[in-house]
Amino acid sequence: MSSSKQAHNLDWLYRGTSEIFPDRPDSENPNENLVQRILQSDRPLRIKLGIDPTGTEIHLGHSIPFRKLRAFQDAGHTAVVIIGDFTARIGDPTGKSEVRRQLTAEEVKQNAQTYLDQLRPILDFDTPGRLEICYNSEWLSKLDLAQIQELLATMTVGQMLAKEGFAERFSQEQPIYLHEFLYPLMQGYDSVAIEADVELGGTDQKFNIAVGRDLQRYFGKKTQFGLLLPILIGTDGVQKMSKSLGNYVGLREDALSMYSKLEKIPDVLLKDYFELLTDLDLTQLPNNPRECQKLLAIEIVSQYHGKEAALQAKQTAEQIVLKANTSATGDAVPEYSLSQIEFPAKLFYILGASGLCSSSGDGRRQIQGGAVRLDGDRITDINLTFDSPDQIAGKVLQVGKKKFIRLVQ
Repeated sequence: MSSSKQAHNLDWLYRGTSEIFPDRPDSENPNENLVQRILQSDRPLRIKLGIDPTGTEIHLGHSIPFRKLRAFQDAGHTAVVIIGDFTARIGDPTGKSEVRRQLTAEEVKQNAQTYLDQLRPILDFDTPGRLEICYNSEWLSKLDLAQIQELLATMTVGQMLAKEGFAERFSQEQPIYLHEFLYPLMQGYDSVAIEADVELGGTDQKFNIAVGRDLQRYFGKKTQFGLLLPILIGTDGVQKMSKSLGNYVGLREDALSMYSKLEKIPDVLLKDYFELLTDLDLTQLPNNPRECQKLLAIEIVSQYHGKEAALQAKQTAEQIVLKANTSATGDAVPEYSLSQIEFPAKLFYILGASGLCSSSGDGRRQIQGGAVRLDGDRITDINLTFDSPDQIAGKVLQVGKKKFIRLVQ
């Protein structure tokens, strides 16, 4: 239900939003756009966000639509989180160059619980009427062959091949399996089943959200609006945040690891990170980029671990940097020349060759045990590889609390 606060301030709606579609009245909604539906509705709107728990970890990039969902909750609307326990068995083909592995029902169930646990710091789970958690197997598993045939009949092969990824795979003569065509139709049918007013998603989800509108129209329902959010660039400042690329900050990471990564975010990304991952006033940020980095790190770590843990992480990170710049005797930290290393090289090899570890095998074990840090960031990937010395020159490599070297070319 609309409040007077909403009527005068919809900044929360537009903050970090890439696109709202349709952005003006159309044939399905001839008398309204999304703002009008928000302000004129006599009931809380139903805001849909679907997740396919195909893994176990959520990173900050994934958190963006959930933060927007929380903004809708705080404005008085109902968040409808759909756990794609049925669609996850297919896997969203968006942006994929090959078919995704189909998960078992048990794998999806276990992943879904880890997702919900990680979302507790973001969403309002406690206020009655503000959150519904649905599993799309509730309705999708009940569709019979005739109903599935009806769904398939709402879209042509040409329309489906316009979907991101499909056209590229088709042109490259890579296989596209028929069950993959079901994914956008089933995700769209979710909107029919829960009678969504708005569906949230990344900019790569526009096709799927549009299918939901089409199916709502086909089944005689009021059509939803789509609200698209940016894809977050990772900590490398180049590619989208991804666990496979190692440029991510996971929601389950410890406070120190989160802080150490976030205080090094490239200057060019600071505005986007503040806008998308915090509620801070963007006009009141420090002018000094270094102070902005620290503020960003404290703000985000506080969201997931509390303010006290964030401040402790800041203090610990500063101590690590101080120790990295002086040895136990007060002398400059020892340097190790990377000219002795043949690149590309794995970090565990550098650990052994530099003498920080007794051997490459010991280096692997130290990484697995969480004892290795690079410029304060804990390293967990035992196969971390550097293509050239430029990638790590000038950084401090640390094993345990007392062994440090500075890598130089």
